[in-house]
Amino acid sequence: MEDISNSPFRSVCKQFGADLVVSEFVSSEGLIRDAEKSRVKLTFEETERPVAIQIFGHNVESMRKAAELAEEAQPDLIDLNFGCPVRKVVKKGAGAALLKEIPRMLEIAGAVVRATRLPVTVKTRLGWDPASQPIVTLAEQLQDVGITAIAIHARTAVQLYGGQVDWRLIGEVKRNSRMHIPVFGNGDITNALVAKERMDQTGVDGLMIGRAAIGNPWIFREIRSYFLSGYIPPQPSIKERISTLQDHFRKLISYAGERRALLEFRKFYSGYFRGIPDMKPFRMRLVTATTIGEVEEILGEILDVGFQISDPGSRIPYL
Repeated sequence: MEDISNSPFRSVCKQFGADLVVSEFVSSEGLIRDAEKSRVKLTFEETERPVAIQIFGHNVESMRKAAELAEEAQPDLIDLNFGCPVRKVVKKGAGAALLKEIPRMLEIAGAVVRATRLPVTVKTRLGWDPASQPIVTLAEQLQDVGITAIAIHARTAVQLYGGQVDWRLIGEVKRNSRMHIPVFGNGDITNALVAKERMDQTGVDGLMIGRAAIGNPWIFREIRSYFLSGYIPPQPSIKERISTLQDHFRKLISYAGERRALLEFRKFYSGYFRGIPDMKPFRMRLVTATTIGEVEEILGEILDVGFQISDPGSRIPYL
């Protein structure tokens, strides 16, 4: 979620019902070297709380120091990324690469726990590949060194973000009688019905949603409503979509500046207008727009067209 789960994105997700938000992952090496790109990732608004700062790295001492620096930003918890499968991270021995070095992973986790007074959590995966999926034992080990919660993505590292998710091992972690810390599940939670299915299947304490929230902060409202009342609210109207998009875009401009905001926001347009027919020409213009005024003009045109979204919502008993 690098260049996605920054403060503007998190703020919008909180607005629509996310309970806990997590920063972009922050390089431990960049942080201890006072790199501006790493430092800015520590910033958050008070309205985002509870908020976690997530750090990653391979060196034990660097991760310990990075945790101390992250604590100075006064988040509510520190999260350790032991699950990112992206090549540039893995080749440095960080993220999901630590699933091939479990002793080092545990050493890092223990060192960070001892270095901070904040709760320390972990995000990881089932294992490195189908032949190595140690998550049931690994979760116990992380708990034993002081981790206070664990979020598990239902894929192996070699799967990246493709192929089928497998939540069965997440269920085994949760049902393990030795586990007493909260267990969260992650991976292809795309709507409220899928969320309920995963909760029923595994009994996890909560769900972590990443890619499905890109340009779709309403997913939190949908899931919350369904869990509380059995009612799935209607899809947002075109007016609400554009109003939320504009709010998000303006927050990003204030956070990152006009030029960077224009570039970074391009990844959100598809999500904000997903499922609306005949929107492609407008999306193509938005992703090539070079000024804020041009973006606003295109959004105004979309409103003038008056796209209709026919979805009254539905009541499906939550049993």
